[in-house]
Amino acid sequence: MIRLFTAALMFAAILVLPACESGDETAAPKKAAATTKLVAPAGNDDEAWKFYLQQVVRQHMDAVTDRVFPYYLPANSTVPTPGDSENKSQYDRQLENVSSVVGRTVLPGNMLVFGSPDSAKMADLIVAAFAGAKADSLRGSQVLFIGKPADSDRVKAAAEATGATYLFVEDK
Repeated sequence: MIRLFTAALMFAAILVLPACESGDETAAPKKAAATTKLVAPAGNDDEAWKFYLQQVVRQHMDAVTDRVFPYYLPANSTVPTPGDSENKSQYDRQLENVSSVVGRTVLPGNMLVFGSPDSAKMADLIVAAFAGAKADSLRGSQVLFIGKPADSDRVKAAAEATGATYLFVEDK
C-alpha cells in the first residue's frame, strides 16, 4: 500500500514540477511538447507507461486550475500483491481510492487522469468507481481517460453522469 501511495505521489510531483517553472526559456519546450504526437509504449513496461501518461497529461493541462489526480493500473493489476496483509490486488486498492475521491466530490478545476496498458480493466475500474457518484458531484472538473476507443463510450457515460468534462486520448 505504501509503495502504491509513493508511486502515485511521485507521479503527481512530476506533473506539478513543470508548473513551478518560470521565464521565457520554458515557453518554447512547452509549446513543442503540446504539439508533439505521443505514442503509447508497446508492451507492459510500467516506467515507460508512466512517462507516457505524464506527457499526455502535460498536453491537457489548459483547463486545470487546481490539482491533478493520476490513477495508473499495471497490466497485471488483478493479481494480489505479495506481502499485502489484506491480500488485495492493485486493482482493488485503486478502486477503493477512486471511489473514495469520487464519493467526496471533486472540486472545479481539478482533473482525474486514468491510464493503463490494460484499457478495458481501467475502464471497468472507472465505471465501478463512478457508479455511486451523485449527479453534478464533479461539475467543473475534468476526467481524462487514456485508453482504447472501444472503452471510451462507457467511461464517457460514467464521467458525464457526474457533471465532469470528459477528455479522451487514444493510446496508440
